[in-house]
Amino acid sequence: MRRREFISATLPTTLLGLLHSSLCAADLSQADATLGLRTALERGAGAAVSLLGRTDGFLGNPKVRIPLPGFLADAAELLKAVGQQKRVDELVTAMNRAAEAAVPEAKALLVSAARAMSAEDALGIVRGGDDSVTQYFAAKTREPLGIKFLPIVTRATERVALARKYNAVAGRASALGLLKKDDANLQQYVTGKSLDGLYLMIGEEERKIRRDPVGTGSAILKKVFGSLK
Repeated sequence: MRRREFISATLPTTLLGLLHSSLCAADLSQADATLGLRTALERGAGAAVSLLGRTDGFLGNPKVRIPLPGFLADAAELLKAVGQQKRVDELVTAMNRAAEAAVPEAKALLVSAARAMSAEDALGIVRGGDDSVTQYFAAKTREPLGIKFLPIVTRATERVALARKYNAVAGRASALGLLKKDDANLQQYVTGKSLDGLYLMIGEEERKIRRDPVGTGSAILKKVFGSLK
């Protein structure tokens, strides 16, 4: 079996050994594997952002559609019973439109995280499970993306009267221990759900690449993930 070596003096010897062993077993160089993984990361992120960052990307997709938080979902049944269905629907639509507006802001940061992947990161992904790319993205980008998403979500939902009323009531309920802190502010709730949906779709794209690397049309993805099957 042909084995090529790519040795960097900046890496710890133990890490080099582990990575080299894993890659040689698949007849890959470290350079090939790293390039392939970066390509997979960028492709998965780009596809997820394209799917979600458009009209009905969230609202029309039951996998990621953002529901009312539990506290408001219960209250919504009462609102519907007294003829307030339109107000409930307006809020659900606003929440999901907010997510759709925020997600495109993620692309640049996701691409940056992909390109900054280290050899140690590559080793974790190569040896990881079907969601190792998704977990990598979540670890590297969830906090900064939350900061970017929140003001966009806030602008999209603050025009809805029911959202303001929810925050007022939920804040009191949370202080009494009747509601989870994460659900006490609608904008923070929607931001969290937007990120959950984004990483879920990145995970789906990752699994597609792993299952059918040939179908991606990318020679490097075929070489890396095809060899690891």
